[in-house]
Amino acid sequence: MRGVMAVVLLALAAPAWAQQDDAETPAFDRPGLGFSASALPRGGAALELGLPSYERDRDDDGTRTTQYGTDLLLRVGLGANLELQAFGSPWNRLREAPRNAPSTTTRGGGDSGLALKFALPLDSDTHAVALLASTSVDTGSRDFSEGGTQYNLGASYEYTFNDQWSGALYANATRGAGEDEFTWSPSLSLAVSDTVSTYIEAGFTTHTHGESSTSVAGAGVTWMAARRVQLDASFDLGLDSNSPDVQAELGVSFYFE
Repeated sequence: MRGVMAVVLLALAAPAWAQQDDAETPAFDRPGLGFSASALPRGGAALELGLPSYERDRDDDGTRTTQYGTDLLLRVGLGANLELQAFGSPWNRLREAPRNAPSTTTRGGGDSGLALKFALPLDSDTHAVALLASTSVDTGSRDFSEGGTQYNLGASYEYTFNDQWSGALYANATRGAGEDEFTWSPSLSLAVSDTVSTYIEAGFTTHTHGESSTSVAGAGVTWMAARRVQLDASFDLGLDSNSPDVQAELGVSFYFE
């Protein structure tokens, strides 16, 4: 799947820079814990890249882990409020530094998968709802794989208060390896200008089979550097000892027609 995504990127890169029309660019799914409550129009495509992501944590035994990674999401509009997605994590680097022991470093790719998004055809300028069903397979290296096929069903609801303020609520259920995981996240966004927006968010995850729950909170900013190009930066901080201490990400997204 990584090779297919690379070919698509090369094939679509040139037309992206030629876009000069005044049509509105659809919302991107990144950044943040959730996804946009809209689907791309028929024939539209978006390439969204995390370059890179960063995570740091220290467990109860004093082991400090630091991970860098890349995320890649390709979205293609199918029409009738439907879009197809392909995603993966081509490169990751993990450094583990136990207390009073030598550190180790591993590198490798992560899992990949496919998803289908459906945006409900609501006749409203203030409400928007979308569903996202996905499946991922363990194509990644041992340290960067979930170890089996996973199935996800997510929902995103957005409410527009006015031209500047909007709120969203995201929920997702994950099933894999006989375990269940449930995540929900509220967020609040502010359009600072025609090209710059910022948001705050919180995320809460519970697990089955006695695994500890986690909770994070953070913020992010997006900048439309060009009509079809968005840059983003975001972070989340762990709110309890079970969550990663710090998660941060830089990204870039392109829209093609």
